[in-house]
Amino acid sequence: MTVKTLKDLFIHDLSDVYSAEKQLSRALPKMARAAQNAELAAAFETHLEETRGQIERIDRIVELCEIRLKRIKCSAMEGLVEEAQDAISEGEKSAVRDAALIGCAQKVEHYEIASYGTLATFAKHLGFTEAAKLLKETLEEEKATDKKLSVFAESAINLEAEAAG
Repeated sequence: MTVKTLKDLFIHDLSDVYSAEKQLSRALPKMARAAQNAELAAAFETHLEETRGQIERIDRIVELCEIRLKRIKCSAMEGLVEEAQDAISEGEKSAVRDAALIGCAQKVEHYEIASYGTLATFAKHLGFTEAAKLLKETLEEEKATDKKLSVFAESAINLEAEAAG
């Protein structure tokens, strides 16, 4: 896709994050199954439901803006999902693996925060007011998830991982 205008860039980046969310929706169940800590597994399941809602929100944005997404694969998310898969396959269920999974999940959240922040700004400049609101809603969800993961890691998982040796 040739990107010549801000609208082209908006469509490209929205297509990219759509791919990212789809990939994440396939990875989160694996991360939940791999977690030793039941609360962490539940947090991944909760985030899966949120991710599904974010995909639906992107579909709504496409309708509102009367655009068509491009069929692209988000290479960044592909790499982040691969890191999570490596963390899963490199050891048994343990607090250390849970700490690694949280780290992987936070890398994903930071990528999504950057993506949705950029998209919300583009939407605003393009006059896609309702789309900008929806993108900001997703941005706030991503920030909240990142914060929850930080609290969870610092209050429980990292301490358990440290105690494990």
